[in-house]
Amino acid sequence: MAKIRNLAVFVVLGVAAFAQNTPTSLQSLITAARQNNTAILAAERAIKTTTYRPKQASAFPDTEVTVQSFTVGSPRPFAGYSNSDFAYIGFGASQELPYPGKRALRGAVAQHETAISGAEKNGVVWDVLTRLKLAYFQLSASQQITSVLVRNQQFADQIEQAAESRYRVGQGTQQDVLRAQLERTKLLNELSMQRRESAQAQAVLKALLNRPPDSPDVLPEPLSARHIESSEALFTKLRQNNPELQVSAEQVSQGRASVELAKREKKPDFGVQYMWQHTASNFRDYYMGTFSIKFPNRSRVRAAEGESQAKLAQAEAEKESRLKQMESDLGEQLAVVQASEQQLKVYDEGLLPQSEAALNAGLAGYRAGKQEYQGLLASFGDTLQLSIDRERRQAEHEAAVARIEGLIGEELQ
Repeated sequence: MAKIRNLAVFVVLGVAAFAQNTPTSLQSLITAARQNNTAILAAERAIKTTTYRPKQASAFPDTEVTVQSFTVGSPRPFAGYSNSDFAYIGFGASQELPYPGKRALRGAVAQHETAISGAEKNGVVWDVLTRLKLAYFQLSASQQITSVLVRNQQFADQIEQAAESRYRVGQGTQQDVLRAQLERTKLLNELSMQRRESAQAQAVLKALLNRPPDSPDVLPEPLSARHIESSEALFTKLRQNNPELQVSAEQVSQGRASVELAKREKKPDFGVQYMWQHTASNFRDYYMGTFSIKFPNRSRVRAAEGESQAKLAQAEAEKESRLKQMESDLGEQLAVVQASEQQLKVYDEGLLPQSEAALNAGLAGYRAGKQEYQGLLASFGDTLQLSIDRERRQAEHEAAVARIEGLIGEELQ
């Protein structure tokens, strides 16, 4: 039984350790952010708030109920009620009737508020997802660079050991040993900086995922360059799906509905009123119906129409301005993607293999006394910097792709 319990504990601990070391995919974090991010949840509640506005805007004006007391001979209540056919108690109701079409247009203007809120929610979603991806890519790049530094730290140990060996036999100098130790210190400083960047990215991810700060850290997957579509297809998707452009389009549609409503506001409204006036039993009751027409102030409605047309022109101009800005941003990110792809190809097919081969040959030559120490350190520094730059270009490429996804409002495979 003791062996079985020990085996069970070992299995549980093994599974827990495996779970902690299992990389978390970006897609799973995106799903979690859509469900738990506070900004997205607030935007969804804002949509629900606006759904009540169209019904309010298109409803009839409030019905007014009145009670009248008409006295004769004295201001006291019911004075003259029993001896004068002028004294009465009246009960009535009145209702304002907007000109046909006004209520529907008011509802249409309010309906666009819901559409605008929905488009704004999409903008919030893509803003959150873009920031999530950038933090994820930063974290992944930082961890990859950390792996590079650890590997090079082992190589730096070999260089230091070789320098010490040559120094002990009189073939090297103490300065060579000190330089090797300095390189190790530089690596430790870089490792410390990468840990700080990783901690910052973890904090951003946990905030976007609405997780406690002390929750387990996210372990990202290694980055791989994604190929994107042609620029023409991306620009088409930008015009169709960009969240900010969708907001602008809905604002333009709302502006047009507001112009139509302002024109319809020139039409008169109507009112109906009915009242029953009850007198004493020895007198007959009175019944009164009233129909009224309310003519709008012409200067006021003309000013309101001019204002709505000016707002429509403003919304159309802002939409065009946003489109040009979004196209410029997309073109900029496409340039980053293309440049980083070319750089990655140069790193992977030329610079890194040649640099690593030269470094290995230099270490072997230094041990054999055929390589200058200064040249070996220069080769080591170049190889390290190329490896770090390669990981940063990879993260830069994926960050640009993430920004493109935010601009076109669509995930790219």
